[in-house]
Amino acid sequence: MAGPPPRGRPSTPPPTRRGDGPGRERSDLVARLIAAVPAIAFAIFIVAAGGPIFMAGAVLLGVACLHELFSMLDFTAPVRLAGFLGVVGLGCAALLGDRDTVLLAFVAAIPLVFGVGLVQARPPGMAGIAVTVFALGWIGLAIAHAVLLRELENGGGIMVAVLVGTFAGDTGAYVGGQAFGRRQLAPSISPSKTIEGLLVGMLTAVVFVWLAGLYMDWLSGTQALLLGLAVAVAAPIGDLFESYLKRDVGTKDTGRLFGAHGGALDRLDAALFTLVIGFYVWSAML
Repeated sequence: MAGPPPRGRPSTPPPTRRGDGPGRERSDLVARLIAAVPAIAFAIFIVAAGGPIFMAGAVLLGVACLHELFSMLDFTAPVRLAGFLGVVGLGCAALLGDRDTVLLAFVAAIPLVFGVGLVQARPPGMAGIAVTVFALGWIGLAIAHAVLLRELENGGGIMVAVLVGTFAGDTGAYVGGQAFGRRQLAPSISPSKTIEGLLVGMLTAVVFVWLAGLYMDWLSGTQALLLGLAVAVAAPIGDLFESYLKRDVGTKDTGRLFGAHGGALDRLDAALFTLVIGFYVWSAML
């Protein structure tokens, strides 16, 4: 008489779940686009307003991202209050000063983290302080660079081009991966990402930044292509960076700010890299 099947190998293949396949993929894409609508509207409003309104909106997003990161790494006892105050300080420094002012604000935030950590209920220790300073370096400095970029000459237009390229590239990578994906890009970090999806996403980012540049008579085609290339390279790095952190702590989504499609960090991970590179690329072109 035959024995039981070997452990770990089911005797019959698992049933296909109802809704799997192209129909589910299309509905998931539609849901992703619908979830992005309020975020796009908010981004258009603050970018168009500029000045203190943009800074306040960017800082608000930064605080949301910090909250999600601190919740994900709560076991280290991060110094939350100092982190939130640090992001506000970095945003104000970018609005009222320049890159040197932002650097000064970041340096000043380190003793602030230490001081607040000494009096908080849960002592942060080295791990908690390190996580808080890391959060300010990753998220806080990115928010500050977004404010710096908006304050540059034609910075609002460049920011629109960068964000359009970033989010179009993300959608292109998703669609390209679903349609053509065969080879995994980084299976130990994000098994669903493919090399084919990466290439489609990068091409999409470049094309959309170039298309956005057609509406800006002060931006040449060559400048738009260079900016698009920078966005195309930085965006997937930012995406993989956040995926690596989530994989390390066993988290799928950082929050629920955007419903079933994750939190602020899940949606802004690439932008936290592209806005920084966008600032330096555009500064070099001026």
